[in-house]
Amino acid sequence: MATVTRRRKTVGARCAGLAATASILAATALLLTATPGSAVVILDSTWQAEGGAKGRESKGFGAHLRLAAEPQFRPVLALASDGETWGEASGTWLGNDGRHAYLLTAAHIFDLPARADAYVVRGPSGEVLKADKVFVHPQWNGDEETRTGFDLAILRLARPIEGAGPPPALYGGRDEAGKLVTFVGYGSRGIGSTGERDAYYEGSDKAAAQGVADQWVDITDPPPRKGDGGNYFGVFLPREDGSLKNPWGGSRRPASRLAGLLGSGDSGGSTWMRLGSDWVVVGVNANGTGKARYGDTSWVARVAPHRGWISEIFPGVRFHDR
Repeated sequence: MATVTRRRKTVGARCAGLAATASILAATALLLTATPGSAVVILDSTWQAEGGAKGRESKGFGAHLRLAAEPQFRPVLALASDGETWGEASGTWLGNDGRHAYLLTAAHIFDLPARADAYVVRGPSGEVLKADKVFVHPQWNGDEETRTGFDLAILRLARPIEGAGPPPALYGGRDEAGKLVTFVGYGSRGIGSTGERDAYYEGSDKAAAQGVADQWVDITDPPPRKGDGGNYFGVFLPREDGSLKNPWGGSRRPASRLAGLLGSGDSGGSTWMRLGSDWVVVGVNANGTGKARYGDTSWVARVAPHRGWISEIFPGVRFHDR
């Protein structure tokens, strides 16, 4: 499954509201510029320890590839607009009904009005799967500045998916703040000192990275006509030496050696959290700031408040409420 020249879906500027409490959206907003990110951008130190070096840029991602290959992440699949350029976007299989499979992804990867044939999906055995319908969240208007938390779409595939493991559980609670999360997707790669660069990318496998949900913004539903609708959390990438201030008040040092950022090729992939012995999907990978380097932030659209919408489209979806 060779990967040809990769074309990214870009993400634009967005306004990030600051959470005053877990339930009140702060009045003050910080304007940050989001760009196409990189999936994944990782710590320089981990890249070097895994064999990355000048002339060997793509060799330093082994730990992040191994993390993504863990069985709980099997439902995360690659999307392509042409059936060849795998990693233009990502999605997460939710399960099957009698005739179809359902895939959760990001709304911003589609031009509006969204078309089901905009992408095909690479199945677990490499098969190319077509969609026959796409459902875009009704409160998504294409504006990433104010609708990050509503950046969801569901692809209905023309036939069921086999071999992706058990359907994942989506998180139905509101306890993501301050937790370690793992985001998974198929985009390009890079390191914190440089951001995304083509030299770091090789193959078409998914990668994963981790971070702490330092910033947590509650939902405003329905979202205001003007202003931020909330319903997202942000993950900041510190330097190993702690030299950068975390704008969201979290730690100045990485939470683990697998810390990183996500971006455009990861768009539509999923962010996961550990609950005891269980793994749950807490959000859909949305966008981020800057060039996905040290000091930048990635944002994730939370799934819990959209339980009703998701369940209406696919009644068989699993939610974990604990």
